[in-house]
Amino acid sequence: MKAYLALGSNLGDRMNYLREAVKRLNQLPGVQVTKQAEIYETDPYGGVEQDNFLNSAVEIETTLAPFSLLESIHQVEASLNRERLIHWGPRTIDIDILLMDGITMDEEVLTIPHKELTKRSFVLMPLKDVYPNEQLLGKSLDEWMNETGNKAEVRNTNESW
Repeated sequence: MKAYLALGSNLGDRMNYLREAVKRLNQLPGVQVTKQAEIYETDPYGGVEQDNFLNSAVEIETTLAPFSLLESIHQVEASLNRERLIHWGPRTIDIDILLMDGITMDEEVLTIPHKELTKRSFVLMPLKDVYPNEQLLGKSLDEWMNETGNKAEVRNTNESW
């Protein structure tokens, strides 16, 4: 099944952390990265003072169930020195499950579609690069981005993978 993941980094060599995350995702059993979005620089979200983020998104093909995929993603984050010290705080890498084909769930540790997806242009803009469906939850990705009020905070870096 196809799944869509958001990636972000704002500590250290941000670009290298994004590259390493994609490489390590591709090495997971049952996961293959099939598309990579452009790389965007964004202002931090959530009120914690910190450096700007590099954000992107990937499409993957996976045989993993949602909780198994989440566990594997957490292993990739840990291997890249992700520490969960401050909610919405700085991080070497952050990988979130945004969407999984045909799956809707709302559990304490995992919500699909991601519960903040439609509020964040820094997630929607890269998702638009890899997500083939123009509609998401009854609106186009452009409509959702226009409603966020934070679209101007997302800038294409023209970095290459």
